[in-house]
Amino acid sequence: MFGLVDGNNFYASCERVFQPALRGVPLVVLSNNDGCAIARSAEAKALGIKMGQPAHELKHLVRRHGLQMRSANFGLYGDMSARVVSVLRDAAPRVEVYSIDESFIDLTGMRDREAFARELRTRVHRWTGIPNCIGIGPTKTLAKLANKAAKSRDGVVDLGSRSAREALLPAFPVEDLWGVGRRLAPKLVALGIRTAAALRDAPADDILARFGVTLARTQRELQGHPCMSLEEVEPDRQQIMVSRSFADRVHDHEAVAQALATFAVRACEKLRARGLVASGLWVFATSDTFRLELPQHNASRTVVLPAATADTTLVLGTVRRLLRGLLQEGIGYKKAGVALLDLARPEDVQQDLFATAVAGDPKLMATLDQINRKFGRGVAGLGSSGWKEKPAWGMRQHMLSPNYTTSVHELPRVRC
Repeated sequence: MFGLVDGNNFYASCERVFQPALRGVPLVVLSNNDGCAIARSAEAKALGIKMGQPAHELKHLVRRHGLQMRSANFGLYGDMSARVVSVLRDAAPRVEVYSIDESFIDLTGMRDREAFARELRTRVHRWTGIPNCIGIGPTKTLAKLANKAAKSRDGVVDLGSRSAREALLPAFPVEDLWGVGRRLAPKLVALGIRTAAALRDAPADDILARFGVTLARTQRELQGHPCMSLEEVEPDRQQIMVSRSFADRVHDHEAVAQALATFAVRACEKLRARGLVASGLWVFATSDTFRLELPQHNASRTVVLPAATADTTLVLGTVRRLLRGLLQEGIGYKKAGVALLDLARPEDVQQDLFATAVAGDPKLMATLDQINRKFGRGVAGLGSSGWKEKPAWGMRQHMLSPNYTTSVHELPRVRC
């Protein structure tokens, strides 16, 4: 039996934890460079604000309805997510972190699941300040469905019984199902499959033949047959990418190189945190595709590394070599990124008879990571990334909240 714990309007809720004045008013969290809405409070949704709506279209709502906007603070959101997960791990025997705001928990063998879920929901809210809903079901798909239904009810829905499923699935729109979405929904509706119950009861052979194994698995899960297990350990990734759109077009090639070096440093940190090494590297920089009247250039290069590595210094050297002659004069670059490819565990890397399978200085990298973990990210870095400078390619974040939980210099202040 699965439970799905989902933080309500998570990014907006994180902002409200330390800013009580934002509670009860329309609130929108904006994407990188304050471009568009990526999270909306219930009050903002009531104003008709759409996900992905550009920020400049919302300015009139600030004056008319007191709309509040905040720049995305992913450091704060990630730390608040970790706090929620710590509460779940203390309460449930097994936890799978599915996303920054969603976690599956194991409720197998629990007698009074609904009472447990209600107590856990209250505990998460009390201890972290994050409002949440919990859906319960014999499969992950049904738990996800129950969670969505819980948002419009009293916060907890248990679909563990057949009668509970029969009461909900016939009225649940097929487009709201996990694994269906906007792409498949019109095709299902054209076949007369408009609800979760209709998909569940459709001929299995037809669903498999028309839509493939993924939707067939969703159908099986709607029937109460688990096709996905709880994954406590995240599967190893095949690649790690760090990219960003710039606030303004960047013509200075050295500034673009500095941005790519910074992204490479972050990608290597993520790589080492997962205990992996990379055997390939991809760098790219693109011009402003929204301004087609301007000169365009999509620069990209990929290389196979001589030996697998997680050493930032070796990756940075390769990035520098790939950049030689890559960028064009007169082009204003708007986005760039670095991807580490062909990832593996060091012990799984194919051995070389004449060279080491894994290159680099693991002790140096471990020391660098330890310093940054203890004193904060960016305390120690590499000069080519310009980690102590305010870069020309930095993001536009004019409405950024303080890092209340991750910076000693930005702790919340309490007034008596």
